[in-house]
Amino acid sequence: MRVLLTGFAPFPGVPVNATMALVAQLADRAKSRFPGARLTAGVLPTEWEAAPRQMETLLAQASPDLILHFGVSSRARGFEIEQRGQNRCLLAPDAGGAFPPAMVVRAGGPEILRASLPVDYIVARLRRRGISAFASRDAGGYLCNATLYNSLATARAQPGRRVGFIHLPASLARPAAAGRGCAGACPLTWTQALEGGLEILAACLNRFAVSRQGPRLRPCHRGRRGGSDELASPSAVLPNLQPCRELRASRSEQRRQELVERLRWSYFSHR
Repeated sequence: MRVLLTGFAPFPGVPVNATMALVAQLADRAKSRFPGARLTAGVLPTEWEAAPRQMETLLAQASPDLILHFGVSSRARGFEIEQRGQNRCLLAPDAGGAFPPAMVVRAGGPEILRASLPVDYIVARLRRRGISAFASRDAGGYLCNATLYNSLATARAQPGRRVGFIHLPASLARPAAAGRGCAGACPLTWTQALEGGLEILAACLNRFAVSRQGPRLRPCHRGRRGGSDELASPSAVLPNLQPCRELRASRSEQRRQELVERLRWSYFSHR
């Protein structure tokens, strides 16, 4: 499983773009949590003409099965999982002062292209962890929307490739101390941004693996002790692996889920 994570460089009104640091840290942490995935992180220039060129380079290098774009918005109330990209460009200057070459992203392209992520599933998983998350129908008209639309259009020629975009609050900035807290009235802490990013990856990789490997993994202990319906016993999820003693002994639902996903991806990567 090849995964490409992208963030954006600063642009007018946003002198510090938190996604630059976020995608690098997400890729680093995800390597140990998802051993079956090969992750690449890149930063796109917030420029109308340079961003598509950089994406072409990243696509050639990574050949991703899954693309997760991250950007910031002053309207974001937490994690905003975009449902679609629109074939439009806002007449606004980029980081270099240039305006879009046209009022559409792709001439002759569909008005709307829908993201290929399980948006509602992602939002539900984030909310279960107490992280603010919403489904969004409007990615704006700036570089975020243009990048999402371009990636979705390109993916139409790559069967099986999944593409999505996640907006975070523009006020998100890594604090200097302890990695906790948030800037101003930001609805997310830096820790929540990292945990939420990993949760999004887990949700996407889980659905991707199930779609490739067969029917959905059946849950266990639904409704027991408040357990998540995403958790299943090792024998149900991993029929060819010995049950993990640590999984059996753990009383932490979050730790159990992490262990199940780690074992699941170890299993899928060796099939």
